[in-house]
Amino acid sequence: MSKSQSLQDPYLNALRKERIPVSVYLVNGIKLQGQIESFDAFVLLLRNNISQMVYKHAISTIVPARNVRLPGEDEEGVEGEQPAAPAAETAARPSTDPLY
Repeated sequence: MSKSQSLQDPYLNALRKERIPVSVYLVNGIKLQGQIESFDAFVLLLRNNISQMVYKHAISTIVPARNVRLPGEDEEGVEGEQPAAPAAETAARPSTDPLY
């Protein structure tokens, strides 16, 4: 099992089990919304008013409506991962580039 599968499957499974509404953006820009009903290595079954089978290779981004807790994740976030600085905080820092 590759590293990408070891993150992808628990993430999708948490979205499925908790029935978290998601927005799925496809590579062509189309936005689909619904709940993940099921998934395998190649497709995702998305349910809203109807069920849609979406090929994973066509998916760009999956955005959950709320935060997702993964099994084995501690209170601070994923083990070994440092929390990212807020975007406003990083943008406010002065540049150290001598051209500015």
